[in-house]
Amino acid sequence: MITLRDIPTGASATVVKILGQGPTKRRIMDMGITKGVTLKVRKVAPLGDPIEITVRGYELSIRKADAQEIIVE
Repeated sequence: MITLRDIPTGASATVVKILGQGPTKRRIMDMGITKGVTLKVRKVAPLGDPIEITVRGYELSIRKADAQEIIVE
């Protein structure tokens, strides 16, 4: 099981499933991260948090804890 947090800088991945419950899962989905969407990891901050990704044509910064909840392939 690979999460978004494990994807190296410059690599792309497709969302398989979003873990989490309630408001956290809803917030991730409201940002445009849904099942089947392709993400590209653009940058990772020096201490690993946050992670900057490209999703649906826009740049998005996501916390490491939230990235751990997104299963990719």
